[in-house]
Amino acid sequence: MTMVLWCMACATPNATNAQTTYTLEEGTVLTQTDLVTGLYRPWEIVWGADDYIWCTLRNGKVLHVDPLTGNYTTILDITSVVPGDGQPGDGEPGMLGMCLHPDFLNTPKIFIVYNYESGNNIEERLSCFEWDGINLTNEDILIDEIPGYWIHNGSRIIITPDNKILMSTGDTGDGGDSSQDLDALNGKMLRVNLDGSIPSDNADPTTYTYSFGHRNPQGLCVGPTGIIYSSEHGQSNNDEFNIIEPNRNYGWPTVQGACNTANEQIYCDANNVKEPLMEWSPCVAVNGIEYYNHEAIPEWSNSIIMGVMGGLSGTSGSNDRVSVLHLSDDGLSIDTETKYFTTLNQRFRDVCVNPYTGAVYVAVNGASYPGSGSNKILEFRNLAFNSVLEPSPTVGQDLNVYPNPASNVLNLEVSVSLVNSTLQLFSFNGSLVKEVLITSAKQSIDISDLGTGNYWAIASNEIGTTTCEFFKQ
Repeated sequence: MTMVLWCMACATPNATNAQTTYTLEEGTVLTQTDLVTGLYRPWEIVWGADDYIWCTLRNGKVLHVDPLTGNYTTILDITSVVPGDGQPGDGEPGMLGMCLHPDFLNTPKIFIVYNYESGNNIEERLSCFEWDGINLTNEDILIDEIPGYWIHNGSRIIITPDNKILMSTGDTGDGGDSSQDLDALNGKMLRVNLDGSIPSDNADPTTYTYSFGHRNPQGLCVGPTGIIYSSEHGQSNNDEFNIIEPNRNYGWPTVQGACNTANEQIYCDANNVKEPLMEWSPCVAVNGIEYYNHEAIPEWSNSIIMGVMGGLSGTSGSNDRVSVLHLSDDGLSIDTETKYFTTLNQRFRDVCVNPYTGAVYVAVNGASYPGSGSNKILEFRNLAFNSVLEPSPTVGQDLNVYPNPASNVLNLEVSVSLVNSTLQLFSFNGSLVKEVLITSAKQSIDISDLGTGNYWAIASNEIGTTTCEFFKQ
């Protein structure tokens, strides 16, 4: 693979940080921009039918993000319900998967999976919320009291071509006992009607279970011919990339990865086990996936884009990357895997695609588990591609700081709407280090009291929140 990169100063007002460019194998140049920075562990990002990016945060919030400016509003906040805050020792529960109603513009509903505490237990539920154009309201709980835990809760959700919800659940760390128990909802893919009922054409019409024998699947997407793909975390070896089929057993805990030992082969033959298209050992922590076939990036045509978090070490070169899995023409096998952005030292959590520009957005969770540093949504775009249409968000506002890197003075330029709001500066460990009143659209800020390092800036008002990042030298 050929991938050349270099940095250049950024002149556009809605992309305040230095940009990096990457030249791909056939000459396509991708420009990386920080769309949003300073987030609290973004977990799911979805391109909505309203041309905004919808984002869940692990601590219990949903954001509505303008893809042109990065301005966002918090449209749901249930942090008082979601357990833990994603810190070491708090494990993995939180607000997780999300998808939009298939006819969202006429039926503005959102489906979300999140964990909650019930007594001394962690539970999981699938809920439906109504979108009133400002907030998510009127929660309707579709499936409740799914056993959860501090680890292995899944859970991605998608809408399948037949307008059903497909939801992944983890084994909650029970070693796979629930995964093979057809009476349990853990370690499964669940198929659900949009109203929360069990589809009458499920293999067993008394249960949501669509497939079983899963450990902790955290990636789901639909390919062009309706094939459903999933990425799944292995134990220490055998991360998997699977095609999901109804009433199939995916082997956990007896089978990890392919049926490649004598005992596994016996079990696979007897239990209708579906083997993965691809596996990785040791585990690299495969995560969110999205099908890509846009002309803006021809090197990625007919591929699955997959976020890879690199395992628990989170150090540079520890396998964190965006993997592009090039599919065969029929989508039933993977021809090759190409690895990108391996030098960013970020845990790549999820991906979504701008259907107009072909830009790819990636949610990153910092350099180390569970999400240290500045968590962001990054955009990778071929600026040379001229799309016929562009998204048209109704509201946007800009926050720009320079020079970057800065010495003792930071120059600030903002939209007029942000004047009289407060600018907050945070260090990369999440500590608030400075607050400044924005008194004009252009002003200078003394940062001589700040130590050398990376910082992010946040400004908020009734329109929303906008962010940027800078380096103090």
